Amino acid sequence: MANLNKALLIGNLTRDPEIRYVPSGSAVASFTLAMNRVYKLQTGEKKEETSFVRVVVWGRLAEVCGEYLKKGSPVFCEGRLQSRSWDGADGQKRSTLEVIATNIQFLKSSGPQAKEAAEMGSGKEDLGEIQLDELSGSGKNEDEVPF
Repeated sequence: MANLNKALLIGNLTRDPEIRYVPSGSAVASFTLAMNRVYKLQTGEKKEETSFVRVVVWGRLAEVCGEYLKKGSPVFCEGRLQSRSWDGADGQKRSTLEVIATNIQFLKSSGPQAKEAAEMGSGKEDLGEIQLDELSGSGKNEDEVPF
């Protein structure tokens, strides 16, 4: 039986991306996306719920995200789910589920750098058809994640 691990999200950043560098020199960006869902109850009342998902981006695409994305930026994110666990400072076992992004597209931007940012944010135009391993950091030791 085949497996599939793919996540497609459209949302807005809840804060500016945080950029770090692993000892090998690769950039790693992390940010949280907020996604709203509006639905109706059987009574006809509208309800809204918000989901928050942590996103991690590697390599040159991480640097582009750090340069052009800000709190509130709308993006399309494509990637895979990954779970991690660790022991917290208080000794408690902690875990998280996050998206390791392979493609980020900037959805809306204004100002003189908007076109350039949108092209670079797609992960394709100015970055070229870069191999997935180069952008996602797959060949990197997952223990090198700086957060």
